[in-house]
Amino acid sequence: MPRAVGQIDHAKSEAMLDAASAVMSERGLGAPVEAIAKRAGVSKQTLYNHFGGKDGLVRALVRRRVDQMTAPLSDSDHFERPEGALAAYAQALMESVLSPTSLSVMRVAIHSALDMPDMAQTFYEAGPATSRRRLAEFLSVESEAGRLEVDDPALAAELFSAMVGSRQVRALLGLETPKDPDTIRRLSRAIAHRFVRAYAPKA
Repeated sequence: MPRAVGQIDHAKSEAMLDAASAVMSERGLGAPVEAIAKRAGVSKQTLYNHFGGKDGLVRALVRRRVDQMTAPLSDSDHFERPEGALAAYAQALMESVLSPTSLSVMRVAIHSALDMPDMAQTFYEAGPATSRRRLAEFLSVESEAGRLEVDDPALAAELFSAMVGSRQVRALLGLETPKDPDTIRRLSRAIAHRFVRAYAPKA
């Protein structure tokens, strides 16, 4: 059965984002659009039609990763307690930031930041900042429901993100290899458990 137009457009967009991820991990945020289009097997104009330009492409690429990581927070009804959603989010976040592709992209993003501050800002706002905002919104909802007691959701989200991402610095420097799935799962559960204990409603 032939695919619908929407399915074709989505598949083409995903292919372009995959190409952008691969090329940028090799050449940095300054990678030319032409190289990305060539890797994706599309024209430069097709890429511009989909994303509006380099900034739009970077935003879409990073936002796709953020959507994947924060899915447990937006689908928290599947978890009986906030600890379950936070553990799932921590695991997704840790798996993402410690993946070889993510580490490569982050290294080149850091390297490109001084020469391309606007692009670095786009990368940060679409990625880490958006992820923390979604976590803060989740914590606010859980606090209003009485399942947590969080007086400053933005600060709490920053603290949680720091706990999860603390190993990324060592990995970026090549001092620590990515953890195996069981270790990541164990660390994620431990972080979520301690975080929830710190913000548990007072009796």
